[in-house]
This record gives sequence, C-alpha cells and structure tokens, in this order.
Amino acid sequence: MTADTVLDIFKDITRIPRESGHEGPMTAYLQEFAAKHHFECRTDKAGNVVIVKEAAPGKEKVPTLVLQAHQDMVCEKNAHFDFDFLTQAIPYEVEDGWMVAKNTTLGADDGIGIAACLALLASDLPTGKLECLFTTSEETGMDGAFALEPGFFEGKTLINLDSEDEGQLFVGCAGGMDTTATFEFKREALRKGYRTLKVRVTGGRGGHSGDDINKERANALRLLIRFLYTELQYDFQLLTLGGGNKPNAICREAEAVIAVPAADIDEWKADAEAFEGIIQAEYKSSDPGLKVVFAEEASLIRPIEEGDAANIIMTLLGVPHGVEKMSMDIPGLVETSTNLAAAHIEGDVLKVITSQRSSVVSELHAMAERVEAAFFLGSFDVEHHGEYPGWKPNLESRILKVSVDSYKRLFLVDPEVKAIHAGLECGLFLEKFPDLDMISFGPTLRNVHAPGEKLELASLEKFVEHLKDIVLNFS
Repeated sequence: MTADTVLDIFKDITRIPRESGHEGPMTAYLQEFAAKHHFECRTDKAGNVVIVKEAAPGKEKVPTLVLQAHQDMVCEKNAHFDFDFLTQAIPYEVEDGWMVAKNTTLGADDGIGIAACLALLASDLPTGKLECLFTTSEETGMDGAFALEPGFFEGKTLINLDSEDEGQLFVGCAGGMDTTATFEFKREALRKGYRTLKVRVTGGRGGHSGDDINKERANALRLLIRFLYTELQYDFQLLTLGGGNKPNAICREAEAVIAVPAADIDEWKADAEAFEGIIQAEYKSSDPGLKVVFAEEASLIRPIEEGDAANIIMTLLGVPHGVEKMSMDIPGLVETSTNLAAAHIEGDVLKVITSQRSSVVSELHAMAERVEAAFFLGSFDVEHHGEYPGWKPNLESRILKVSVDSYKRLFLVDPEVKAIHAGLECGLFLEKFPDLDMISFGPTLRNVHAPGEKLELASLEKFVEHLKDIVLNFS
C-alpha cells in the first residue's frame, strides 16, 4: 500500500457518479471490489457497505479495527460550466503538488478515504481483522449513519477517514441541523415602460459551511440581498431570486432578475458598479474574484407583488449568517454558527435553506430558534430537520494514544489533537454504539464543497504512512 496505489484508486472513483442520494454506482463498485478479492461483503437497506478482511496469520488475537468513509460527495460546479455529475467523470488536473478540479468539486471528500480503505484491503500487509464501513448520504443528512443497525459491524475501535488537515487528529465534532423556510407570494403585472435586467454576484470562493465558516468568506446570496435592500428606495420590481445549492456549502453565486424604468437603467448599472467596488474592497483577501454582473435580459416571468418582494428582501437581510460564538474551552474552535445556504423560487414559493452547527446542544437549538424567529417576522413557514449529534472528545482514548505515538515515531513531531466545527458521522456512531473508541484524520484538502476543491499530494504520502503504521501496530 503506497500513496500511489491510493491515488490510482481515487482516480477510478472520480469516474463514478456518487452524488448524495445517487450512490448506486459507488455501492456497486464496492461490492464488485469485494467479490474480486473474495472478501465478505454486507450491504444494508440504506446502501451502507461493510467489507471484511480476516486477520493475517499470527494476528488473530488483534482486536478488530473499523475504517470508515462515506460513499457520496458534494456536487458543486461553476454556474456556466457545462457538466453533469450523474454521467461524467470529474475533470481534474495535477499542478504544483495538488490534484485539483477547477470548475467542479473533486470529491476527495471523502473519495480519498474510500481509496485508502480499498488500498489497505487489497494490500498484503499483515494486519488484524479489518472492517471497512462505507456509509451513504453523509453530505445531506448522514442518512446511512442514521440507518445503521446493531451488528452491522463488530469492531469496537473506529478510524474515520473524513478529515481535511494532515497532522491533525480529531477527537470531537459539532452537531447540527437544517432549517428550511418557505414563503408563498403573489405576482403582479410588469409595469409599463419597465425593462428587465439580471444582476449576479459571482466569483465567491464558497467552501465548507463548518470548516470554512470562520474564514469570513463572502456569501453571494447575502451580498445580493444587501444590494437589493439598498435599492428599495428606488422604483423596481423583483421577478426572480436564487443562489446557493447545498446546506453545507457557503453560497458562491447568486442572481436576481429585476425590472426598472427604462430611463433608470444607466443609474442602476452605475449603482451595481459602485457596489462591486465596495465588496471587492471588503473581501479583497478572502474572495479576490468577486464580481457584480449587471445586464439587460428579457423575461416573461411576472414580477412578485411589491409588498411581498420587499418582505422577502428585508427578511433575508435579517436572517443571521456566520459564526455566532467561539469555544471558551478549545482555542480557535468555532462553537456555534449558521449558514444562509440557498434560496430558490419554485412557482410562487420562495424556499430558503439554512444550516446550524454547534458543539453544545442547547446552543444549537438556540441558534436554530434565532433563525426561525427572523423568518417568522417575515411570515415565512419554518421547518427544522436532519438534526444529528455532536461527538464529545475523549482525551483518554486508546486509539488516540496509538495514533499520537505513531505520528511522533514517523515524523518526529507531535500531531495536533483537535475538535472540528464540521459534522462527522462519529457523533451518530457513538450514539448507536456507545462502546466505540474513535479518532478521525485524513490528508490535506482545500476548498471542500466548492469548485476548486484540491488534494495536497505530499500530505497524502504522510497520511498513508501514518494509517499503515497505526493498522500494523494496533493491538
């Protein structure tokens, strides 16, 4: 097992469609892999797969070790990049020591974890019994982890391979939930002498709504709403509004179609240019590619009624987004946050998706209630769903000690032991299997959940060596 063998398997995985909820081809690939190598393979009703490799001679008394990754990936692409995640292979390049997908997500989250498991299974390393667990729909609600039943795997020690910073060992994570709000509006006629235009906020870096929420990156939907709010003093009609996609991704692009008096078009364009300059100055460090694109565009859609349009804009401006509180116990750890993830119009209904996270259950609920209250003030209907538990750190963990000792022996430095604000399935595993001893680690990934996602190849080398050493020395 080498970094090259892991990378070769991952390159195969980039050709397999595996959007959350559509993991069938990935599940079949795992089953075929198990059959080819004559491993025991189990699949449950949720599509979760366990592949079992029996202990090597002399290793029969070593406790069973569970290695875990999730089958699905976040499928995000740049708006004007023609690509279908259900039928096409991920286009990637290798440059400057990174494997990168420039116009789509790469799927290294968590395809590289899958690849590491399969490379280990296919190797001739003398290990104890291994159970490799591959869960489904982690990115959209941890459905596979929720569906796990007792007895699906037997090991009491689990290594989650879904972290994104080499040299860091994670022993805790945030819990979370999604909050969806809907507003049914009326429409009115396009006013005489009005012409339609599209305004787009684009070029945001986006990112993971847990791991990147503290990086102060631009939220394109919030910026678009901010621009429209400043223009409420002028005469315009709102026809459409949309931006974002997944609840666990920071919105990178958003657009609205508006109608304005023909005589005011030049003034609106000037306002858009001025707003572009403002936000480029504000986000020059975090999002240097931000743009406001403003152009005439014909539309046959009837405008949203004036009062309803104003209510939508003011409500969305008031919905919180970003870090709410930092941990007082773990320096640098975000404790509570919320993400204004997406908004889309379907017929005469606006649907807004948000996501809350916290490592404290009471604060998670309080954050969700604050978001709920903002929507209630705008007469939106609100629903909370998909709540999942956090993972409380256990600094006395046996697998943590094994992993720390291994890292120090291999690389002559101490790894960082941390908790993460992102959600990991470990919290659910612990709730279902209270005796589990767990740790999470992985190679370095950047721009996860956004186009431009990339994997650092040097970190992959260290990750693979660390994983091999842990597995070989676990007893």
